[in-house]
Amino acid sequence: MYAYVGSRTTRERNARGEGISIFRVDPVSGRLDLVEVVRDLVNPSYLTLNRNGDFLYTVHGDQTEVSAFAVDRDSGRLRFINRQSTEGKNPVHLALDPSGRSLVVTNHIGSSLAVLPVADDGALQPLSQLMPLEGPIGPHRIEQKQAKPHYDLFDPAGKYLIVPDKGLDRIFSFAFDDGRLTPAVEPFVVTREGAGPRHAAFHPIKPMLYVVNELDSTVTSYTYTAATGQLKPLQILPTLPSTFTGNSRAAGIAANRAGTAVYASNRGDNSIALFSVDPATGLLAFVSAEPSQGKTPRFFTLSPDGRLLYALNEDSDTIVAFSVDPTSGQLHPTGQSTPTGSPVCMVFST
Repeated sequence: MYAYVGSRTTRERNARGEGISIFRVDPVSGRLDLVEVVRDLVNPSYLTLNRNGDFLYTVHGDQTEVSAFAVDRDSGRLRFINRQSTEGKNPVHLALDPSGRSLVVTNHIGSSLAVLPVADDGALQPLSQLMPLEGPIGPHRIEQKQAKPHYDLFDPAGKYLIVPDKGLDRIFSFAFDDGRLTPAVEPFVVTREGAGPRHAAFHPIKPMLYVVNELDSTVTSYTYTAATGQLKPLQILPTLPSTFTGNSRAAGIAANRAGTAVYASNRGDNSIALFSVDPATGLLAFVSAEPSQGKTPRFFTLSPDGRLLYALNEDSDTIVAFSVDPTSGQLHPTGQSTPTGSPVCMVFST
């Protein structure tokens, strides 16, 4: 198994990353051994792989482009295929539809979603649709000056795309059919004012969506109607322990494969929050916040088998591994800390 880590690379981001780092993952310990760094890339931040693991795509943060690579399944190495414009500033996230024939990119400053067809050889075709996002801005005088979509997530059936917008305090829902986006019957749900919704994760079994809100450091639980893409809010909880009194912003969110635990990261408190999931209702209860053993955990991810959680500490240039208790979901440091510059995303090819 190989892991691919995207990074920030530019002076404007005060970054120390060099490109996309490729690691071989030890199947027993989860140790990361560096294979190669693909350099000469500008802010190859968020990454995604197709289902077969033979093509990898990356956005170029603060730029206007997305790139495609072929993956050598034996060596893990990447071969550049091509690059296309997203026709919007600062693409920050990307998602392939389940068929792998369309890539949707979130233009954060461009306030839009870009749809790019994908050819059989993995190459990106020129943009086929640009969907602008609009609405009244939130009250935060710095972070909410315009629409700022931050993430795009296909539902389990691949029929709807969910898009949290940090600038508008809205979570949009789009139907996706034949490579095109159209607003759902109920096109969005409004969050708490000033919440700044950022990333989202579906429960693996129940019709539930969990959204982490960056600006007020909370997680909101929603019921999800698969037939219409409708979201209904049920609950909101802080991601921070009650003893933390400083400044912090939430970042990532993930649910474990069993659907018994949800995790969220805090930049400021520098921790990974753990929530237990009620097996009957899907609602959350805050359990603890484990220190990330570094600074600014912008991103974290669970290993494919769920035994480990990797916290990517962007401002201390480390990837720290934690073992995951299979019953409680509690995190325990393994002592493994892998140095890598300004890491912001990690995906696995199995």
